Amino acid sequence: MGKKKINEADTLGAHFNELRWRLLIWAVSFVILSFLASYFKEELLDVLMRPLAVAMKQTDSTHRLIYTGVAEGFMTVFKVSLFAGFFLSIPVLAYEVFAFVCPGLFPHEKRAFMIFVFVAPILFLIGALFAYWVVLPMAYLFFLGFQMPNTMLPIQLEAKMSEYLSLTTGLLTAFGMAFELPLILILLGKVGILTAQSLIKFRRFAIVLIFIVAAILTPPDVVSQLCLALPLLALYEVTIFFMPSKS
Repeated sequence: MGKKKINEADTLGAHFNELRWRLLIWAVSFVILSFLASYFKEELLDVLMRPLAVAMKQTDSTHRLIYTGVAEGFMTVFKVSLFAGFFLSIPVLAYEVFAFVCPGLFPHEKRAFMIFVFVAPILFLIGALFAYWVVLPMAYLFFLGFQMPNTMLPIQLEAKMSEYLSLTTGLLTAFGMAFELPLILILLGKVGILTAQSLIKFRRFAIVLIFIVAAILTPPDVVSQLCLALPLLALYEVTIFFMPSKS
């Protein structure tokens, strides 16, 4: 009995060391990619500023971003570099998770998690691109619509770069993560936790939950909330089609 407990402790320690090593590999890649991204800060900022710049041009707004703190510019660029590093290191993270989990899986479960490795980064990218090309332009046009140039004292947006970039990167991340929903549900179906029937039965609660999540992850405006909730509802329905039925 004592020898068995020692073997179990050794096995647990080996798993913990492997997990720590794989997380370290991802962390190193994250730091390196973030460092490299900082060398292209102007190009990166141009990409992130585009949705607001286009909206400002359409509404004849002031074409600039400001910062009011001495260190705000540096900290904002630093956070944007970390965001780019995280975005670029997602494939590494997906592979390390798969490599850690793979030895303890059955063959059919391994195939399911291989889907995760290849499809998860793609779905994240699709969600981020949807936010970038569809949601952000609509959201910023909506926000700029509250400018009032004809009042006694003209009301016009003077956007802080830290607030704008924080909102933009937050939305890109939120949409990228939200678009992982079908993959997560399908994986749960592959390992026998969920079925198409259970998703259909849970549909009413899922609709409410999706709108709650959309309200939490997006700014407090109806446009961006609907732009997240409606695609998630569509993805949920598509997932039901690909889910296994009860045997």
